[in-house]
Amino acid sequence: MTKTGQNHLDSLRDGRSVFLDGKLVGDVVDHPAYRNAIRSTAKLYDFQAAPENEELMTFVTPTGARVNRSWHLPESYDELVQRRKAIEAWAEQTNGFLGRSPDHVASSLCGMMMRPDLFEAHGEKRAKAFADYFAYVRDNDQFVTYVVVGPQADRSKGVSQQADEFLTAGICDEDSQGITVKGAKMLGTSCILANEVLLGTIQPMKPGDEQYAFSAAVPIGTKGVKLLSRKSYEASAVSGFDNPLSSQFDENDAVVYFDEVKIPWDRVFVHRDPAMCYAQYHETPAHVFHNYQAQIRLMVKLRFLVGVARKVAETTNVIAYPQVVESLGSLAGQAALIEGMVHGMEAKGTWVGKYYVPDRHLMYASQVQAQKMYPEVIQAIRQMTGGGVIMMPSSVVDFSSDETAGYIEKTQQSPVSNSKDRVKLFKLAWDAIGSEFGSRHVQYEMFYSGAQFAVRNHSFRTYDWEKATDMVDRFLSTYDLSE
Repeated sequence: MTKTGQNHLDSLRDGRSVFLDGKLVGDVVDHPAYRNAIRSTAKLYDFQAAPENEELMTFVTPTGARVNRSWHLPESYDELVQRRKAIEAWAEQTNGFLGRSPDHVASSLCGMMMRPDLFEAHGEKRAKAFADYFAYVRDNDQFVTYVVVGPQADRSKGVSQQADEFLTAGICDEDSQGITVKGAKMLGTSCILANEVLLGTIQPMKPGDEQYAFSAAVPIGTKGVKLLSRKSYEASAVSGFDNPLSSQFDENDAVVYFDEVKIPWDRVFVHRDPAMCYAQYHETPAHVFHNYQAQIRLMVKLRFLVGVARKVAETTNVIAYPQVVESLGSLAGQAALIEGMVHGMEAKGTWVGKYYVPDRHLMYASQVQAQKMYPEVIQAIRQMTGGGVIMMPSSVVDFSSDETAGYIEKTQQSPVSNSKDRVKLFKLAWDAIGSEFGSRHVQYEMFYSGAQFAVRNHSFRTYDWEKATDMVDRFLSTYDLSE
């Protein structure tokens, strides 16, 4: 049976330890800080379970389970495109604002599964543990998220050189039953909404870091797993009308602290091996696959933001101004660039064994553009809205007050819409570009794929420099001093 929203809601009532404002939250499903975002996630599963979406959104696994297409390992260009269409359809349900939706880490795990030989070289037992885990989370359509970097602390020092031995999650004990992990990991985006968390390290480590060089997975409700939630923007939302995005799609982020968490060996995939921790992401298609998913989501999000910009220009009747047309044309070009890159990754895809995967360099090139582009898009919409997004009624209550309703009608005018619809649009625009929720999304899009220098290094590493420099050498060979 295809997983539904109710299935997901029920699965989150697992006794997980989430802390907010100094207190243990209890049942997150109905807590005002998380309940709407959790239900937005549940709606994704309801969308895939709808009979009319079954073919678009799901496929049947080798074991007979019907699950989301993000778990599919494509064996052709057509299958990759079919998979992308499902990811795109899910992103459209949240306008791209659910940054780490269930298809993100599912994509990462799919990429790892395409290189079983790497895990087998690391150890037969670890390879079997990963293959069995993949089959379990796939067939149960689990929402898996991950934490793959340590707390910042002293960034001039490596993970094993910090003052606190267990600042970053490390192995503090192990026996015949498994490993015991102590310490923290970041960034636990969507952990509060998810079923499982994958612990790993996506950054390079060196000899001496073996204590921290492991990869494993645990259910979020496991004893000792503590989620230290950031401030909830959902809890601060006045209403759906006043905060239409933050009231629904605040996926939350958390520091995840592992308080001597026992992890059985059948959930340990890499053990005390810095090189394998890195290879798990970068020598498999994992890093490409989960960032390809993120670029699909960003493609949808930019499409939505460009639509907001166009609606603002129409509402304020500046759509014919040459400078506004220029700005909208620029925004349209930026959105189309990411969409074109997504299609290019697919068309220029390569084979990893029998699997067809997106082109690695075009994916990194798209990330280079996206990190610079997203703040520019937000700034352009800020310019277009001007003071209009600031001079809004204080809340939806103003519309029902005899004291203020008439003044709103007089001051919130538009030649193409009534006062309510104008305010509704501008409240949406502000939630996307200027609220605390919107500002978090700027930071998220700038850094979710890594620091800018790291993303550009990936682009440098994967570009076909030989092809480029051979062109130069060929031309240089056609002339000399005598010519």
